[in-house]
Amino acid sequence: MKIAVYGATGMVGGQIVKESLRRGHDVTAVSRTGAPVRGATACSAELADVRMFANIAGDHDAVVLATVPSRTGSDHGEWLAAMTAAFGHAGDTRLLVVGGAGSLEVNGIRLCDSPDYPEPYRSEARTMAAAYDEIQSAPETLDWTMVAPAPVMQPGARTGTYTTASDSPAGPSISTQDFAVALLDELETPSHHRARFTVANPEGIKAWGALDYPAS
Repeated sequence: MKIAVYGATGMVGGQIVKESLRRGHDVTAVSRTGAPVRGATACSAELADVRMFANIAGDHDAVVLATVPSRTGSDHGEWLAAMTAAFGHAGDTRLLVVGGAGSLEVNGIRLCDSPDYPEPYRSEARTMAAAYDEIQSAPETLDWTMVAPAPVMQPGARTGTYTTASDSPAGPSISTQDFAVALLDELETPSHHRARFTVANPEGIKAWGALDYPAS
């Protein structure tokens, strides 16, 4: 399968590239700088470049969007507008989007709206939640899936095991490696067309309690 990964040099996107290559896929690693990624074809592109995005989508079986809003103080609206434009220009190419944990709910309240949510992460989480709202309104022809992480996502081990849920966290944490496994499993064997699901490592389920929120 020919896969393009936007955000290919990031913490999550990098693992998605590695997992894709591990499975023998033909990968285009898209980043702003076009930095080389071993085993993949490097490509320099801005998500906001709609014409380039449409060309990349048309030349691939699937596109993965593993980008996040600016963390340097820039307007989050620029990222959200670029994401929304991408949703409208993917054509019939399968689109997988790395979502945020902030739009997941506990007792009917989004994590990003909880009074306990850490303030430094709240703005980014709400912007990513807005992206989820936008993709639900995407053209019916768009075959999309959003994969949201557990509230805590960080580098760890690739166990190859995970558990899933729909609107509430499936557990407290997920490694970036196992998040990539879950996303590639969904890409290779689709079961969430035009839907979101969330993933977590199973060993944390019984200990589910207080939340931590580094995964927006």
